[in-house]
Amino acid sequence: MNSLVQASQAAGSSVGLDVDRITINGGIPLRGRIEVKGAKNLVTKAMVASLLGENVSVLRNVPNISDVRVVRSLLEIHGVDVTEGENPNELRLDPTNVESAHMEEIDAHAGFSRIPILFCGPLLHRLGAAFIPDLGGCRIGDRPIDFHLDALRKFGAVVEKLPQGIRLSAPNGLHGTTVHLPYPSVGATEQVLLTAVRAKGTTELKGAAIEPEIMDLIAVLQKMGAIISYEPNRVILIEGVDKLEGYDHTAIGDRNEAASWASAALATDGDVFVGGAKQQDMMTFLNIFRKAGGGFDITDDGIRFYRKEELKPVVIETDVHPGFMTDWQQPLIVALTQATGESIVHETVYENRFGFTDALNTMGANIVVHPNGLSGTPRRVPRRNLEQAAVINGPTPLHGADIEVPDLRGGFSHLIAALTAEGRSTVSNVGIISRGYENFIVKLQQLGADFVLETK
Repeated sequence: MNSLVQASQAAGSSVGLDVDRITINGGIPLRGRIEVKGAKNLVTKAMVASLLGENVSVLRNVPNISDVRVVRSLLEIHGVDVTEGENPNELRLDPTNVESAHMEEIDAHAGFSRIPILFCGPLLHRLGAAFIPDLGGCRIGDRPIDFHLDALRKFGAVVEKLPQGIRLSAPNGLHGTTVHLPYPSVGATEQVLLTAVRAKGTTELKGAAIEPEIMDLIAVLQKMGAIISYEPNRVILIEGVDKLEGYDHTAIGDRNEAASWASAALATDGDVFVGGAKQQDMMTFLNIFRKAGGGFDITDDGIRFYRKEELKPVVIETDVHPGFMTDWQQPLIVALTQATGESIVHETVYENRFGFTDALNTMGANIVVHPNGLSGTPRRVPRRNLEQAAVINGPTPLHGADIEVPDLRGGFSHLIAALTAEGRSTVSNVGIISRGYENFIVKLQQLGADFVLETK
């Protein structure tokens, strides 16, 4: 059994998904209402932040996804008492008895997740040392941890690379510093925030990521007693404090999941109301969605997505917030195979995020990937050395096929393709999808999809 299959089955099993293959009879528009809960990219980081508090934290709107289970396990092996709250989708996190954990335990519980790197700052403050194993995650690019380690060194951490992972220590404590990120990395920004709030002195972070999930993490830390200010031009100032308390926080909704279901509605000519979706966090996506022929109605409790007119080609350049999220382009590309004309997607964030298009071409799509990007086309986002481009010509009817999920967003895109295609498709490794999509099998049922689950 290869590592991808193992990761898929482990992810699915952790949230009660006892299948790893789904056979879909496509060509049926998705119609109905589903709900999205807290953002994966905030909830998991807020859980880590609980390590910094001196008493219990309460986190609400927590989705039942495997990445949450991974972080919960990592917290528990470090002595954090994690229990279900009084209300649904609520966790109580008590860090009173935080202790060291062996690297073997961390490795076993982390699996293919990269989240252990964010434990470093809080653990250095609490214990004076931290261990992280080799980091996994989705196969969408290199995503080096150099930004993280360089930042931790600036705070005074000593980094020792071992055969099985990395050991960090802080013999003289952690101190405020100036960190200038060469690229507004979300993970590195989170690392600096989680480390700086308890460091002695003031930290200035330049070139910070400013995603909604980052701002919600700042809100969590401020509730705990941190002093953080957001300055113009991606500058964040953090004044270190001696201690932090627990928090009580309701996580923002998952805009990436919302955009995925919106793309599914567009591709299948369906009509899907996504409860919990918020306009303010999705404005860039909504603009492109409308340009492509989609319609949406915004209410206080969510957004209705549907196809308003014949689908039209668009040009997309992925970028950090407030640009078009890289997580949005994969599901939307499936819908663009049904647009009349040539669409172009410039991927500037990760260097290997078009691998999922091979399966779409097998199903009848006409997608050409340019591994070095496209030069000479008008651009708003500066070119990066790693970027690629995908040219999608349509409309091309999709037909059923047997396909394998390669990563989280690509996997959901394969589901959309199977739902859009005429005929029967079998999608394997679907457990990976449970890393970021809560109860997606139930939601498919709620939207009227025709499918059969295959037991392991």
